[in-house]
Amino acid sequence: MSVVGELILVRHGQSLANVAFPAADKHGLLEAEVTGRDAEVPLTEVGEAQAAAVGAWLATLPAEQVPEVVITSPYRRARETWRIAADSSGLDLPAPVTDDRLVDRLLGDLEMLTLAAVAQRFPDEAGRRSEAGEYRYAPPSGESFADVEARLATFLTDLNQDHAGERVVVVAHDAVVLMMRAVIQNLGWDEVIAMERAEGTVRNASISQFLDRDGQLELVRYNDVDHLPSI
Repeated sequence: MSVVGELILVRHGQSLANVAFPAADKHGLLEAEVTGRDAEVPLTEVGEAQAAAVGAWLATLPAEQVPEVVITSPYRRARETWRIAADSSGLDLPAPVTDDRLVDRLLGDLEMLTLAAVAQRFPDEAGRRSEAGEYRYAPPSGESFADVEARLATFLTDLNQDHAGERVVVVAHDAVVLMMRAVIQNLGWDEVIAMERAEGTVRNASISQFLDRDGQLELVRYNDVDHLPSI
């Protein structure tokens, strides 16, 4: 089986939504201090510094380990993370391309709503979610984690075919990193939950790395933030 030589998954740096929604949910607010489409949410200053730290890490790589292919989510926060990282690295890196299969989990009618707003506007969703289970639950017009896993499986198949033996960086979202690991390691949902409990949620600007070992992608680091400054 042909696979990429190396796959590095980077979650985007801290975004405005990463700060605004937890703050709003903590106080039970109906509105968060961020508006617009999820795809256009920008990085915070902290997120920009985190992206620069990813670039500083790239600059430490030996020449034979510099990425040959870069693919990002089309969302602004992912594209900006790579732009800043690439600029900060000082390296001659390949131009990035985007792939729609790397978008964050689509929340449909619940996109950009606080928990309080969801409870008010969609009172039946809590019951639907409980009945379906976290893996199968899809918000109205949105997608489930099973759906995310399915689109990433096709992405990985194409990636291995198109870039066999190459060093690839993917910049995307926490759901993408989590479910990409599930696809690569063939993890069931219970195993995904146990792994997340043991290793934590996917952190902003974290690095996860897989290497080709005899035609199989082997995890060598996951959710690593040792390269980030204490900010």
